[in-house]
Amino acid sequence: MEQGRVSRVVKIGGFSHVRPVFIGGGYPVVIQTMYKDRLSLSGLKDAAAKINDLETIGCELLRFAVPDMQSAQALGRLAEMVAMPLAADIHFDYKIALRCLDFPIAKIRINPGNIGGREKTAAVLEKAAAGNIPIRIGVNAGSLPAGLRGQAEQGMDTAEALFLAAQRELAVFEEFGFTDYLVSMKASTIADTIKANRVFSDRCDAPLHIGVTEAGPLAAGVVRNTAALLALLSEGIGDTIRVSLSDTMENEVIAAREILAAAAQLPQQNAAGSAARMSKLKKRGVSIISCPRCGRHGFDTHGFTGRWLHRLYALDRDITVAVMGCEVNGPQEAKCADLGITGAGDKVLIFRHGKVTRTINACEADSVFEEELNRI
Repeated sequence: MEQGRVSRVVKIGGFSHVRPVFIGGGYPVVIQTMYKDRLSLSGLKDAAAKINDLETIGCELLRFAVPDMQSAQALGRLAEMVAMPLAADIHFDYKIALRCLDFPIAKIRINPGNIGGREKTAAVLEKAAAGNIPIRIGVNAGSLPAGLRGQAEQGMDTAEALFLAAQRELAVFEEFGFTDYLVSMKASTIADTIKANRVFSDRCDAPLHIGVTEAGPLAAGVVRNTAALLALLSEGIGDTIRVSLSDTMENEVIAAREILAAAAQLPQQNAAGSAARMSKLKKRGVSIISCPRCGRHGFDTHGFTGRWLHRLYALDRDITVAVMGCEVNGPQEAKCADLGITGAGDKVLIFRHGKVTRTINACEADSVFEEELNRI
């Protein structure tokens, strides 16, 4: 895959007030996350505010679990309030999908393992086609169709079972002439996730949503997703990502941004392939470097980073910011930074590209840092 995989393009949103997002082809990899709480009509104002916050740090598409008709109604009303494309995640009851399609919901996700038979899928396809709404075929290792689940339990390769589940659903889609789809094949193991997506990418040009499902808490989940997603993204596989974590939506988005940035830095033998990969992976934004802190620290890097993290990720600037704990890790080890802050005894230093520009008291750290940041 010298030049990387090139998939078809699917447009999500772009109608009414909903912002368009393009997934596939040469478009940048889209970052998405999933709403962590049950949505209700009484909570729509708070949900809309949360969506605006997520958008500022890089979320481009937000998915919601829709377990019943009340949830469908709430999501539909929310979709009328925000510009970010919203996706409905539906299991078991195809009628919920049909109801969601009455609203400006930008994408539907169904699972072929539990949505029902051919007729039910066909009903969803017909209504989605009428409204130009794309569908994601979401296949998970833990919810394969009954026959394939049995074969997997008896020794069939999990990656092959995932691909076959997706292939069966695609056959129904194509029979009805529905081509506006994306596909995801997720497992909770790194090896199965990588293999399933490699198998699919060799056989189909549909855009791929990639990620490790049920990846675990923050540290474990980031490690597992990074291992799988870097392997795939380095081969040009993956058009949209969700870093599944037992943690906040914000941390899912930040982890996705960092994984894409890391993938963009991986070496590539072929120059054309490298340029194509960079165009898909590169996102504008701040790069934050910070030391882990040790017994030498004269500055609370953890507290400062926590206070500034979301604001820095919300900046639309290609700059590097360093938050360091002492003069050892300060200006010299972070001399690449456009702006840095570190401790030095009972003082705090502000520096740019390794040169100290201001020496201040710790109580002034936030206000002076803000002044300096605004000067960039």
